[in-house]
Amino acid sequence: MTGNLDELRKEFHEKRKELSKLRSQISSVNSQKEEIFKQLRSSKDKIASHLQQIRSITSQRDELTKKVKEFKEERNKLNQDAKEKLTSKKNVEVDKKNLVSGFDRKQSPSKILSEIKMLEEKIEIEVIPFSKEKEIRKRIKELKSEYNKIKEVSEKWKNIDAASADFTEARKKAEVSHQKVKEAAYLSQEKHEEVNKLYGSIRDLKKSEAPLAEKYLQFKTEHNELKNSFEGLKKRVDELAKLFNEDEHKSFKEKVREKTAEVKDKIKKKQKLKMEDILMFQASKE
Repeated sequence: MTGNLDELRKEFHEKRKELSKLRSQISSVNSQKEEIFKQLRSSKDKIASHLQQIRSITSQRDELTKKVKEFKEERNKLNQDAKEKLTSKKNVEVDKKNLVSGFDRKQSPSKILSEIKMLEEKIEIEVIPFSKEKEIRKRIKELKSEYNKIKEVSEKWKNIDAASADFTEARKKAEVSHQKVKEAAYLSQEKHEEVNKLYGSIRDLKKSEAPLAEKYLQFKTEHNELKNSFEGLKKRVDELAKLFNEDEHKSFKEKVREKTAEVKDKIKKKQKLKMEDILMFQASKE
């Protein structure tokens, strides 16, 4: 009987040592598991942040794409307007060319008017033969015809200048509009590339999560297995302790040490502490 008791006592002390070793292993594996969990959480937070950025940038890109479409419509209208102004300018130039074809303006309009006035006064004031008056009136008529033609040519010239100015202004507006299209399209492309870059980063993060998730599962499984082993071993130790009345005579320091480990684990997991936990933790420091 004594031999059996000695063997049980030996088993009791050995299993208590194993229990202490298991407790240390559980703490170590749990720390590694939590570290992997932090890395996974950090990766998921980054992915969430990237997705939020993607939504924001996509909205900006879509708005720019919409502007590109609007600017293109505006540019096309301005290009058409410039084309019509160019056609109008060419038509006016043709009219002018036809008008002045064979026309050689030797005098300025003011000189022609001056000559007309002088000849008209000559007829009114001087006494001249009818044949001479007839020649003068013919000359006046020629001068007036020349003057009217010059006036018409001048008007056409003004029309050409106006048409040229209209065409230049229309072309300038079309060019400005085209530049707006280019700038908006460039910014839209930049946003598109930013989105693609973020999606690439998300793919890399998800790819790196796979081995982390596998490690986390391994540590979690190992942690659960160690806990089960611990519970089974503790049950056996408790049975032997009752047999030897060891539970009642267990040293206070040992109880404090075991309880302290539990309290530290609770603190690490941010669990609520009971008054008993706080008192025992304080006792470990005294």
